[in-house]
Amino acid sequence: MLASALALAAVIAVSGTLFVTRVSRLAGLVRAAAPAQAAQRTGDVGRRAKNEATIVLGQRKLLQRLGPGLMHAFIFWGFLVLVPTILIALIGVVDKHSTLPWLGHQGWYALLVDVFCVLVLVGVVAAFYIRKVQRPRRFEGSHLGEADLILAMIATIVISLLLWHATRIALHLNEWPASWSPVSNALSHLFGDNQATKILERVFVWVHVLTILTFLAYLPRSKHLHIFVAAINVWFGRTRAGGRLEPLKFDDPDVPEEELRFGAGAVKDLTWKQVLDTFSCTECGRCQDACPAFATGKVLSPKLVIMGLRDAVFAQDTDAPLVPEAVPAESVWDCVTCGACIQACPVSIEHVDHIVDLRRHLVMVDSSFPAEAEPMLRDVERASNPWGKPQSERADWAAELGVRVLEPGDPPPEYLYWVGCASSFDERARRTAQATARLLAKAGVDFAILGPRESCTGDPARRIGNEYVFQAFAEQNVETLNEAGVTKIVTGCPHCFNTLANEYPDFGGRYEVIHHSELLSVLVRDGRIDITRVDNRYITYHDSCYLARHNDVLEAPRQLVSALGTPVEMERSGKQTFCCGAGGAHMWMEERAQPINEERVREAAATGAGTLAVACPFCTVMLDDGVQSAGAGLRVADVATLLSEALDDGGR
Repeated sequence: MLASALALAAVIAVSGTLFVTRVSRLAGLVRAAAPAQAAQRTGDVGRRAKNEATIVLGQRKLLQRLGPGLMHAFIFWGFLVLVPTILIALIGVVDKHSTLPWLGHQGWYALLVDVFCVLVLVGVVAAFYIRKVQRPRRFEGSHLGEADLILAMIATIVISLLLWHATRIALHLNEWPASWSPVSNALSHLFGDNQATKILERVFVWVHVLTILTFLAYLPRSKHLHIFVAAINVWFGRTRAGGRLEPLKFDDPDVPEEELRFGAGAVKDLTWKQVLDTFSCTECGRCQDACPAFATGKVLSPKLVIMGLRDAVFAQDTDAPLVPEAVPAESVWDCVTCGACIQACPVSIEHVDHIVDLRRHLVMVDSSFPAEAEPMLRDVERASNPWGKPQSERADWAAELGVRVLEPGDPPPEYLYWVGCASSFDERARRTAQATARLLAKAGVDFAILGPRESCTGDPARRIGNEYVFQAFAEQNVETLNEAGVTKIVTGCPHCFNTLANEYPDFGGRYEVIHHSELLSVLVRDGRIDITRVDNRYITYHDSCYLARHNDVLEAPRQLVSALGTPVEMERSGKQTFCCGAGGAHMWMEERAQPINEERVREAAATGAGTLAVACPFCTVMLDDGVQSAGAGLRVADVATLLSEALDDGGR
């Protein structure tokens, strides 16, 4: 007994030292990172607790794919149930006649152990099958050798536990009723009550314990580090709207100028949450599978971006440029900021924030960005809109509609209609603004527009990385809106919606912001807009990423579509929508490889619908272009346009 205790103490000391040494180094890397906005990472405790319960314990995101999700859940839940068996085994190594008080004697717990050992083994076999037989593309670039080793160790842990229990039953050493552990009891018939079984009982318990301690020492040095840090990363994940970006502080009096952060150019610029993100990556590739850029042959893989940053963090070369040393430049510019990667990630990694921070440094420090984006940035700064049109023409779309233009000193309306640059200047998107104005007027809604006083929200400049320009427009627009006494805003542009609702509060602009589809659906429901449904009209609705995924506006546009005809859902819809390709300033950038909008149009055409309804001016333009280039027989129209037409023709 003494020899066993000394041997156990020695291996625990070695394993524990290796574990603590590595964890201390990792913790030091996190502590040394740049600060993140405290309010975004520590408040809203109730929501964070819910995320722990649903995302971590409930495996909600993983179970979005039932097969692989159950595989992982069996292993994860199994290890939660089996944690006490580690203590039981440690006791058993020293004294085979002792066990954990109370729990070690419970038949119900022995049954749970048997059941979850089997489920863990099922999960391991399923994992090997997925990796070795199915070989999904999402694992490209992942460290599969490490995964195989980890799976083998997990299998060894549960098999050795079952065999140890089986030999204890055969030797009548079991403190629990054998009938409660059917698997171990069945295996016990392989062994007799003899000296060989006594030796095997010692072998199995030592194999079990040594494998666990090896596992403990190895995990912080492997990609399975996420086992320890995923729950922490989920806790510190964003709880506010997904579309919000954390602002850079250019005028913080408490930060010396030389310490101001201009995005992420080197490892030293990464925030502690971004470093924690890199440690949390499971290399599962779900983000890569969901990414529209990767799906259409672009260089970008959100998974490889995070893995590249992690390698840079571990290398600790704090001054080496992250682009292109850790992340290829093309990857940085391929991103459409749709958030599909974040939605899919089971450990709450915020890929878009990483990519935008890389862009910020490239644009503001290195003056490096795609050449085709230069006219857009120049036009935003010069003309206050990406189209480069004079501000005097911003309200031309409303010239014949009698829309009130809010002048300085005028009483504020119930709703300020924020038109946005696309609906002000693009011919196709203008129809949405005109239709929305007609419908609001018909319903008797008190609304007005700013006309020439409305400027670009700064969204395209911010998403491409020019935080300076964005903040200048944010401050200017907030001043205008506050001086006008605006409290409620309706807008048809999800990008404007996201910026006004989620990002302007950082600059003193707090308003009740509603998307035009939400207001119109209320007006239809209340009978203030009366239309007749056309049953033989099939309409498929495209969810805008910035409306559905980033801001949870899902039902209102569908209610309008259902009021107009028969809705037909696309394969990817709701929060699982596929991007139109315009986000992240890609409305003004050249696209490499297969166009994203054509891929989405093909999916829409496959529904058999004749109309592709949208609720975003960017989607209107991109998908209409996609229809023309793909030769699809679809009409693209905003829900407001369709509603206005139904009103005009009485629903016929």
